[in-house]
Amino acid sequence: MLEKRFIKTITDDGSYTFFSDEFEELFHSHSGAKQEAQYKFIEPCQIKEKTTLKNTIKILDICYGLGYNTAVALENIWSIDPNKKVELFALENNINVPLQAIDSDLLNNFSENVIDNLKNLTNNHKIKTNLLNAQLLLGDARQTIQIVIDKNFQADAIFLDPFSPPKCPQLWTVEFIELLSKCLVKDGNLATYSCAASVRTALQLAGLKIGATRNVGRRSPGTIANWNDNNLPPLSQQEKEHLQTRAAIPYRDPNLSDTAEIIQIRREKEQSQSNLETSSQWKKRWFNK
Repeated sequence: MLEKRFIKTITDDGSYTFFSDEFEELFHSHSGAKQEAQYKFIEPCQIKEKTTLKNTIKILDICYGLGYNTAVALENIWSIDPNKKVELFALENNINVPLQAIDSDLLNNFSENVIDNLKNLTNNHKIKTNLLNAQLLLGDARQTIQIVIDKNFQADAIFLDPFSPPKCPQLWTVEFIELLSKCLVKDGNLATYSCAASVRTALQLAGLKIGATRNVGRRSPGTIANWNDNNLPPLSQQEKEHLQTRAAIPYRDPNLSDTAEIIQIRREKEQSQSNLETSSQWKKRWFNK
């Protein structure tokens, strides 16, 4: 039996998303759930390009949610090569999100093949066919990511898609992103919709190079990261200077077990003791010219 129903909301591209009462945020931007998946995750991770170069595409989807990022990735891959093999680990804390997405027909604008595979994955948490070998790992991603690491899974693409850092800081910490970096192959890409300076700093502290992705729906760009600085769109001077402010102080969770509140308080304390420029000073320089 399903838990409390999520509120179904149509977005500007005709696709639907949910509103989360717990986090008080939509799962996607108003501009389009499907569009956001394509422009914030699939294109920055160069899924189409990798499809033509690799025998198997390996994907790690953090905060699987409604399944849009995985669905759009599969559509892209199989539209180019219907016989391309895909390996997937998807991490999700609340099984009712993908269950209700299926139940509410939110994935009906995808191909029948993709819909059938994701229904199977959602209901059985595991699927193995000639083309798709996938697992849906349920629970706190800070723990389930260890399963991925233990299997030495090396992803060509990592989709980092939790709720926003202020709402869900535990999945934007230096320690968690360091774990994700262990799962990224040397020529792979990690993409996220967030351009928060704290997130970008955490990616850099994990040893990754960062670049900006284009704006979709939100006024701000997203972020793309990889090991070798290959094909990374450069940050603007404004963005670079933002990384020198207190906003860039990252979230920390030393034991990967603290509550969101404790993680927030720890960062606020570090910010209050910092001599770095404040965000308001940075904004004044850039937006009051």
